[in-house]
Amino acid sequence: MKNAILIAAAASLSLVPQVNAASMHKPAKHSNQHIAATEPRERLGTLSCEVAGGVGMIIGSNKAVTCTFKQRTGKIERYSGTIGKLGVDVGITGKSYLSWIVVNTAPTRVGDGALAGTYVGASAAASVGVGLGANALVGGNAKNYALQPLSGEANTGLNVAAGVSRLRLTATR
Repeated sequence: MKNAILIAAAASLSLVPQVNAASMHKPAKHSNQHIAATEPRERLGTLSCEVAGGVGMIIGSNKAVTCTFKQRTGKIERYSGTIGKLGVDVGITGKSYLSWIVVNTAPTRVGDGALAGTYVGASAAASVGVGLGANALVGGNAKNYALQPLSGEANTGLNVAAGVSRLRLTATR
């Protein structure tokens, strides 16, 4: 009887390393879903946009944008879309340039057009000749990206703008 118990104990101990190895196996990642950030507020990269010039229509504006997202790994993605303001927007501006630090608000993926979507937030800008502005936006398809903390904006023209901004991005090739 003792021998049977010892043999059973030895056999069960020989299975422990195999069970541990099986439980530590991680599933393969899909190439189109790169997990970039597992903790909130990780810096994912920088989004730089060129905004077409135009005329502010007193209570709002809508302008075309072309953007480049440079991931912290160095990979570059391109986006196009529009940026609009609802609030005071009076004047004429030339081409403007915006730049944001992109952080996540929840565990998320990056790459393959993941930044596409709609972002909203507060903005303010002023220019007499050369001007400056600031925009803080949150959004994306699942509202899991923040364009933070504030964008830098450089523009030319004669303009005053303040209100709520909406940035819509679509991935381009």
